[in-house]
Amino acid sequence: MSSTTTDTASSVDVVLIGGGVMSATLGTLLRQLQPDWSISIFERLDSVAEESSNAWNNAGTGHSALCELNYTPQRADGSVDITKAINVNEQFQVSRQFWTYLVEQNILESARDFLTPVPHMSFVWGDKNVSFLQARYKALSAHPLFSGMEFTQDQGQIAQWAPLVMRNRPAGQNLAVTRSLRGTDVNFGALTRLLFTYLVTTPACTLHTRHDVHDIRRDSDGRWVIKVQDTRLNTEREVKARFVFIGGGGGALPLLQKTGIPESRGVGGFPVSGQFLRCTNPDLIAQHHAKIYGKASVGAPPMSVPHLDTRMIDGTPALLFGPYAGFSTRFLKNGSLLDLPRSIRASNLGAMLAVARDNWPLTKYLIEQVLQSHNDRIKALRDFIPDAQAKDWELVVAGQRVQIIKKDAKKGGVLQFGTEVISSADGSVAALLGASPGASTAAPIMLTVLKKCFASKLPEWDAKLKQIIPSYGQKLADNPELCKQLFDKSTSVLGLKEV
Repeated sequence: MSSTTTDTASSVDVVLIGGGVMSATLGTLLRQLQPDWSISIFERLDSVAEESSNAWNNAGTGHSALCELNYTPQRADGSVDITKAINVNEQFQVSRQFWTYLVEQNILESARDFLTPVPHMSFVWGDKNVSFLQARYKALSAHPLFSGMEFTQDQGQIAQWAPLVMRNRPAGQNLAVTRSLRGTDVNFGALTRLLFTYLVTTPACTLHTRHDVHDIRRDSDGRWVIKVQDTRLNTEREVKARFVFIGGGGGALPLLQKTGIPESRGVGGFPVSGQFLRCTNPDLIAQHHAKIYGKASVGAPPMSVPHLDTRMIDGTPALLFGPYAGFSTRFLKNGSLLDLPRSIRASNLGAMLAVARDNWPLTKYLIEQVLQSHNDRIKALRDFIPDAQAKDWELVVAGQRVQIIKKDAKKGGVLQFGTEVISSADGSVAALLGASPGASTAAPIMLTVLKKCFASKLPEWDAKLKQIIPSYGQKLADNPELCKQLFDKSTSVLGLKEV
């Protein structure tokens, strides 16, 4: 979707930087809560949803901790900590409620264009890993957010659930699988385009593609001045806004630094690129229907947990395996090789050097990944598909992720995984940094933006927020009855009958 609207206004209420799912979600929320506010959206590429939100630039998993083992670390006594898994699942339920509201209000015609039910499975081998998965299943299956999860070590049952995983597998391996039929595949690119299509039909909302925001500063009246270059016409203009959201994926950090707000000092970024093997054999694609997650290698970042993924992209099924990590100094897939060096400041240099010093396992992992051959990647795939053939798979480059680096009193600097909203004390500007679980939790992350930046408006917005997100202000984990009620409703409205 390219820009279809124009405006000449030099002053607006809200500027959203970046045409991804985060800006689309925040814009849609603000349009429900404050329909009289003017909104301008700026995207540097030819169309929206072409960076991290693009379907080929992410795994498309509706992250709800049903299968992602990195959300359930094992304690020293062998038990499993499910705290993070519960939190991630709660957040995804908020996204489901938000999408349900949009369908009920006919803002989205249906969820079929971006949401597909796909079983989520965890797959491990070896006695130690099997014991871990069994303990994980025992802890999760007793919780209402993970109701219906199944566990099996029966290899005949595994073969029914995932035929490619068991075909021609050597005998004698100790295997285990969990399965949840509550899983989803999400085409975040399609969702993003649908939300922007809606937004530009509303009053006083304009979308500008091929518009590169390259500077931001605070004016004497307290508003923000955005410098924008129209790369199509090679012209530049300034736009004033009372509130600015910087949601440009990896490109958010450089713009956050340019705001000069105290909260941005000491923050750095570490870029990690991703690659996948994409199946080119339609017969193989047709034989697999699940998202299967394994255990990450030692030193691997959380977003590098290996998984064999059924995808539904613009109505066409696909099969991916990965990710394989790489390294690039770009902060965006379509960014500059100078992004990383340009982000280094006196305030964050110490933290970045400390992270480089203390993360040798990650450095070693990235070096090994970069040096891999195609046959090396196929060898990793054979842990999941034993008879995988190199000729059936091609390498595709996915999106860039920029992990957050922050100062730490003890270590000097730490590398953070996950996402974080960094905002000014007065709430007039906010930026989203980080990666996983990312797009799956766009709705709860944007609720965080509302809470941090519009605290004085929350009492006025409370009733509407509860209409949009019925569990707003409550924890589903503490209310099994509400959890079931809202899950059943979203399953029905979104067309997510278990498969």
